Amino acid sequence: MAEQAPDKITPRAEDYSRWYLDVIRQAGLAEPAEVVKGCMVIKPHGYAIWEKIQRALDDRFKETGHQNAYFPLLIPESFIKREAEHVEGFSPELAVVTIAGGQKLEEPYVIRPTSETIIGHFFGRWIQSWRDLPMLINQWANVMRWELRTRMFLRTGEFLWQEGHTAHATHAEAVEEVKRMLDIYAEFAEGHMAMPVVRGVKTDSEKFAGALQSFCIEAMMQDNKALQAGTSHDLGQNFGKAFDVKFQNKAGLTEYVWQTSWGVSTRLIGALIMTHSDDNGLVLPPKLAPVSVAIVPIFGKGGDEAAVREAGAAIEKELKAQGLSVVFDVRDHKPGFKYFEWEQKGVPLRLEIGPKDLEKNQVAAKDRLGTAKEFWPRANLGAHVKEHLDRFQTQLFDRAKERRAANTVKIDSWSDFKDVFAGDNSKFVLAHWDGSRETEAKIKEETKVTIRCIPFDSPDEPGKCVHSGKPSPRRVLFSKSY
Repeated sequence: MAEQAPDKITPRAEDYSRWYLDVIRQAGLAEPAEVVKGCMVIKPHGYAIWEKIQRALDDRFKETGHQNAYFPLLIPESFIKREAEHVEGFSPELAVVTIAGGQKLEEPYVIRPTSETIIGHFFGRWIQSWRDLPMLINQWANVMRWELRTRMFLRTGEFLWQEGHTAHATHAEAVEEVKRMLDIYAEFAEGHMAMPVVRGVKTDSEKFAGALQSFCIEAMMQDNKALQAGTSHDLGQNFGKAFDVKFQNKAGLTEYVWQTSWGVSTRLIGALIMTHSDDNGLVLPPKLAPVSVAIVPIFGKGGDEAAVREAGAAIEKELKAQGLSVVFDVRDHKPGFKYFEWEQKGVPLRLEIGPKDLEKNQVAAKDRLGTAKEFWPRANLGAHVKEHLDRFQTQLFDRAKERRAANTVKIDSWSDFKDVFAGDNSKFVLAHWDGSRETEAKIKEETKVTIRCIPFDSPDEPGKCVHSGKPSPRRVLFSKSY
């Protein structure tokens, strides 16, 4: 069988953006949907990663009392307009349906950019009493935001996500929910994605349109730019008032509910790529790898193929009993072709079994970051593999955390600030800000740098704003971002 020569991956140091797209292509994660501007096709390997993300998060949502539901894709245009800040924030990105069934619609429908409005409408129908609260709903769905500049997984016209929407009797309960869900996102990012994150609150300029306050987790990619990996919003009573979502409290008085919303999307796959992958292709943490172990048989020239197949199948069964996702690759390809493909797909561990290994009762092993093969005994192989993958997961997290620490700096002068962000350069910069929208806008205009968040762990540390020189109570996190 003729085997196609592999395409090369552009080195990160040569062209980071090209490298990112090359990794996606070589791993078979997605491709541009050229017939639909700004959209992508998520291929099976990419979707399998999303399914792993879904399962892990969905379990956490249900453990905290949330139930899944589904709401219409099309939202009456008048719903979007009811909350003034909300419509202003989303207007440039809206896709609108004006004709259906061959006739012009009396009222246009907006393809959902997010679902606060339509869910608010139904909350108004479902909630009457304090006994109906809290209402904890989550939706797995697709959304449409007409982006002008797109990049696969990070920013596309249509993307997949989950959006949680909850209603509460008091503001304190709503704030508790907002922070609880942010903690779930952070724990998932660090525990499953092996991606360290900074938890914090967004500035008023960067908060979600229609929220009182937005909280986020921010991660550093390998080019030292920030990626917002999850958000959780305190909506106050804004949408409750817009959609007349009232309830009778225990004292018999009528008041508006307090709402939250929170979400992550398929941009988490982009975050995985840019946090861990290298110039050889995709690198995946074991907890999210669709295939955590690939077993490659090495067939000799003698009559030992059956014995190798039998041994490989036995190893596959043993590893699956450990809860691992395993493929015994018996396809009609040369071993070198299989090695390359599994490396490109980011499989954390590859095992090889051949006639010589059978004689020595061993397997050859190489993890995705390893430079040389090791030889492991067949005895207790399942437990050994599981322990190695746990160490690999930790190794990825520690490596990313060390990289972030090495590229996080405190800056106090405007000239030093500009030097750090010169050209396309970026770091995580902790600097003082005077708290004004005007200064925030000037910094962004002059450097393309935004305040990613005010970190929760930012201590009280009086100083002077890096741009205006005015007083500042603490440092905030600046970076260029995706």
